[in-house]
Amino acid sequence: MIQFPNCKINLGLNIVGKRADGFHNIETVFYPVPLCDALEINPASDGVFQFSSSGLTIPGKMETNLCIKAFNLLHKEFKLPDVKMHLHKTIPMGSGLGGGSSNGAFTLRMLNNLFSLNLDSDRLKKYASRSGSDCAFFIENLPVFASGRGDQFEPVSLDLSGLFLVIVIPDIHVVTSDAYKWVVPAIPEQSLKEMVGLPITAWKEKIVNDFEKPVIAKYPVIGEIKQKLYDSGAIYASMSGSGSAVYGLFEETPKIEACFPNDFIWISK
Repeated sequence: MIQFPNCKINLGLNIVGKRADGFHNIETVFYPVPLCDALEINPASDGVFQFSSSGLTIPGKMETNLCIKAFNLLHKEFKLPDVKMHLHKTIPMGSGLGGGSSNGAFTLRMLNNLFSLNLDSDRLKKYASRSGSDCAFFIENLPVFASGRGDQFEPVSLDLSGLFLVIVIPDIHVVTSDAYKWVVPAIPEQSLKEMVGLPITAWKEKIVNDFEKPVIAKYPVIGEIKQKLYDSGAIYASMSGSGSAVYGLFEETPKIEACFPNDFIWISK
């Protein structure tokens, strides 16, 4: 079985408070994007669990990979047979696009289908939330307003398919836990849930990502990328999550490759 775990962008991100459990309460809109990895999972014919990867190098110890964590969650409860997994990594790590979370969520979905576990979306989300705050988003993979730790979802009627989306990722890995340390939580004057209903041309002045100022102060090139996207005609541009990815929305076909000769660029409509 092969599927293609996609990533997401954040349309705005407000960090509204520190929680007693050490995490933060946030407001954001998760929007799915068809920049994908590839994940193959099959029963292990020799009865030996195996995980391998290709493409971008995945940092850290193998046992911390969210695909393996997701398998172990279901294996513990349902005594699953061992499997062989192969992940081809295209979505850069540390970019704020949720690629690792997507890999974990897709693993849960694929194991559910492969072994006929009959888990509904709500149960899959509960398993996914144990892997990461935004992991549960990728179970249904639809635009949502996210609150709490980023794991409480409300549907959002939002369709960006008529626009060109450009994602630019510099060779910078932003550690999310560090980015949270650089931000002072504050309750926004107006809820993001209301502001995403405004015309997109109004987003530039209304919708912000609270991570941007401190992350750009640390890595000025991220701010330079955002400005280049606006200079190239974007009607809205923002850093996604805690960075380092920056995206721009364009009404006309963007011609920007020459602006970013050394960065990862992805363009879609």
